[in-house]
Amino acid sequence: MKNSVQVTILGQQYSVRSTTDPEEVLEVAALVNRRIAEAQQGGGVSSSFSAVVLTLLNVAGELYQLKKSGPVEGDREAEERLRGLLGRMEAACDQVPAAG
Repeated sequence: MKNSVQVTILGQQYSVRSTTDPEEVLEVAALVNRRIAEAQQGGGVSSSFSAVVLTLLNVAGELYQLKKSGPVEGDREAEERLRGLLGRMEAACDQVPAAG
């Protein structure tokens, strides 16, 4: 059964529908917020959109490195979940007006 969980990313509320435990969804949202904050604090990021793109690139790079290192128990399920989360993040990015 899918649960609806309210999360806040960059001050914007999102309703996430997922079969994942709601506490885990909240933990993932907190992780995303931390990673975006790290990108913003690292300097060279001119907008929230740029910080989100940089965060997506970093997470995708980590996923790629994990895939290169070989299969891990539960890898397929974790990959599917990460792909779903990345898809939702990308959809959220599509809703943010481009800076300029």
